[in-house]
Amino acid sequence: MAGKPKLYYFDGRGKMEPIRWLLAAAGVEFEEELLETREQYEKLLQDGDLLFQQVPMVEIDGMKMVQTRAILRYIAAKHNLYGKDLKEQALIDMYVEGTTDLMGLILMYPFLSPEDKEKQLATIIDKATKRYFPVYEKVLKDHGQDFLVGNQFSWADVHLIESILMVEEKSCDVLSEFPQLQAFKARISNIPNIKKFLEPGSQRKPVPDDKYVETVRRVLQAYYVVKAT
Repeated sequence: MAGKPKLYYFDGRGKMEPIRWLLAAAGVEFEEELLETREQYEKLLQDGDLLFQQVPMVEIDGMKMVQTRAILRYIAAKHNLYGKDLKEQALIDMYVEGTTDLMGLILMYPFLSPEDKEKQLATIIDKATKRYFPVYEKVLKDHGQDFLVGNQFSWADVHLIESILMVEEKSCDVLSEFPQLQAFKARISNIPNIKKFLEPGSQRKPVPDDKYVETVRRVLQAYYVVKAT
């Protein structure tokens, strides 16, 4: 019997958080090795574990996988969260790429100066409410189903609920003009595996703080490290 997936990353969200979300949604228990020192990172490099010299890295099914999207697609396909045919997979990919773009704006936020954070916050809210959320609102309204693709819970739904909650942390009333997304949030949040992941004490990481930022910079020995995390 295969062991639990093992996640190598910092003690924070970054690019690993969608992987944690997807594993949790699939009901898969996982372990983590948290990077706290430069030496840990260098050992992974020296052992040849980081194909492109970047984390996240996930040990799963005898593989040491890198590149976030590759990891996510593998997990989604393995656990029947990636649609029933190529057309559904294409839709899931499109919707996931949209929420990835939105979450990328939030990923950058902790590493910015106070002045740039103010500008970035305005950008996040503007793009969420004018570019991204209207798309998902229309999809849900037009097909009248509970989920984004094929009326079945998928990776796209997991990514969307994660992005909604991340934006709400920046602006609590961001869904005020999106009734379909309000209902979607309530519905998805009550799926047992998702509900469990949202409870205190789960492996979901909190909003990134100064300690997280300092650790990432120290381990990677870089000031601006968003692309690497």
